Amino acid sequence: MSRDRASHTTLVTREDVEAARERIVDVVHETPLDTSRTFAELSGAASVGLKLENVQRTGSFKIRGAYNRMAQLSPAEREAGVISASAGNHAQGVALAGDLLDIETTIVVPEVTPAAKIEATRGYGAEVVVEGDIYERSYEYALERADETGATFVHPFDDEAVVAGQGTIGLELLEQYPEIDTVLVAIGGGGLISGIGTVLKAAERDIRVIGAQPEGAFHAKPSLEGDAIRELETVDTVAEGIADTRMLETTFEIAREVVDDVVSVSDREIAAAVTLLAERAKTVAESAGATPLAAALSESVELDLEGEHVGVVISGGNVNLTEHAELTRTGLHELERYTEARLAVAGWPSTVGAVVEAVASEGAELDVLERARRGPVDEPNRVPVTVGLEGSGPAHLEGVLEALDALDGVSVLEHSLE
Repeated sequence: MSRDRASHTTLVTREDVEAARERIVDVVHETPLDTSRTFAELSGAASVGLKLENVQRTGSFKIRGAYNRMAQLSPAEREAGVISASAGNHAQGVALAGDLLDIETTIVVPEVTPAAKIEATRGYGAEVVVEGDIYERSYEYALERADETGATFVHPFDDEAVVAGQGTIGLELLEQYPEIDTVLVAIGGGGLISGIGTVLKAAERDIRVIGAQPEGAFHAKPSLEGDAIRELETVDTVAEGIADTRMLETTFEIAREVVDDVVSVSDREIAAAVTLLAERAKTVAESAGATPLAAALSESVELDLEGEHVGVVISGGNVNLTEHAELTRTGLHELERYTEARLAVAGWPSTVGAVVEAVASEGAELDVLERARRGPVDEPNRVPVTVGLEGSGPAHLEGVLEALDALDGVSVLEHSLE
């Protein structure tokens, strides 16, 4: 998909990225590169290195680009303040940069932005305005406010200085993981992959740059293959951090030169990746941050990672705890390690103890046990009960259900493994 770079009118160079690194070095963390044998085995790769931007300041990579952009504002521009639009992570980056540079900041966020991100943004001293059902509406409103107030609009991705700041991750990847053959990066508007791709494509050897998007916001590949920006009318994905409807001119022009391919994954695959990151890598990732790992592990995506050293950028970890819990439960369903079952129980509540003991004796986890609402088909002399069970796989869970069904006074009426 990438073109001959000699024909490219360069918008951002490796030198720009190196200058950005000097500008932000005392502000951002050099985040760790955590290799994972488990994910290498699951993907067929020789090794997998997780670039953990979820432990960056503000919980995502966005501080890199925001600070690089805002540090270059003139004194008059700093005095007039900054306004931006964001689904959450860029908001926190701009807010923290404003705090560090003594610049007043206003952030416009869409209604779907998690409360944790809004509160964190306010915590850095920014004014937060909730406007618009999706990012594009928030973006339009922020531009209007910028025109009215004279504030400088700091774009979350369509800006050379922002792209250069994000590209500093690429410099760290080359230093921390010099054997890297392929990197997987989430794409929303394209700023992150444009910056990383700029650095990796300037390396002395060929490194594949692969973008990953949710199926419900899959605009980048049609745009790059059609050689024109394609805009989606709507987006529908759990990964709100990359729920953009399109790339814009700067990121499109760069991406068409440095991105080799873009793949899509389902929301359920993303949830499974969130779950595996928590379980195997002991790291909390938001859905957008887990999307590249979902691509690496997907059986439906043809990436041919066999024998390669694969970098996976975990771009953020800003997620509500309740949302994370829901994602991991969905992920366990996708991995066929969780089932919900409806039981008919005689002798309630004394029989409950037998249910608990049976689950424990089978080596499973009882996540939910609650009395269910009685339906017209339920027997009057039995109490309907819902249980949620976690096990090692479908065979294990089938064994647990069989053990429950064999108990005196308990019948398994239905379950989600069917």
